[in-house]
Amino acid sequence: MDLFSAGRMASLFSQYAGHFLSGARMALILSLITVILSTILGTIFALGKMSHIKPLKWLISIYIEIFRSTPLMVQVMVIYFGAAAFGIKINVPFMKDFNSFFWGLLVLVLNSSAYVAEIVRSGIGAVDSGQIEAARSLGMSHGLTLKMVILPQALRNILPALMNEFVSIIKETSIVSLVGISELMFCAKDVVSISYRTLEPYVIAAIIYFIMVFPLSKLVAYIERRLNASVTR
Repeated sequence: MDLFSAGRMASLFSQYAGHFLSGARMALILSLITVILSTILGTIFALGKMSHIKPLKWLISIYIEIFRSTPLMVQVMVIYFGAAAFGIKINVPFMKDFNSFFWGLLVLVLNSSAYVAEIVRSGIGAVDSGQIEAARSLGMSHGLTLKMVILPQALRNILPALMNEFVSIIKETSIVSLVGISELMFCAKDVVSISYRTLEPYVIAAIIYFIMVFPLSKLVAYIERRLNASVTR
């Protein structure tokens, strides 16, 4: 990109900075809500898949395989337009376009929960079975053993993977722009249609994504090094 294009891009950003930053804020809101809900649901699904109730295990396994084996874009389209086909519309008086926000967020949560469930399940499986047997021999119930022994150690094992999932979700929020959620990519498309510039708005969006994701990636690497160091000691 030559200096003239770079200058044009800076001018474009200064003109539509509020629009871009509003989209970035929406992307972060979507990501934060998705991470919180998918961590809770993913943990529940992981425990359900590890339970001895076969119908529950089968249902959760089918759900996980479907959402892990199909593209997120397809999931967004099927669920959003499927809801519209059945006349299901979620509206909130004080929030414009809440219907799009709700279905887009739902798909992100369902998709992420499927991955988190497998992350949590592998983290629980990595806990030494001898510690579980020792806890049970001390008279601790299954629930108490899970709460006091298994999950704290599993969390240490899976924390870097969970944070990497958060990083991935920030980038994946760009897909829900397809259903009209005003996140960063949607705002970039708006600027393209307004300014008739086809390259610069997307480059600006890419730079903003990088600014949001790069520090988190470095934080994940730092936490992983600290956890590995603590295990080594």
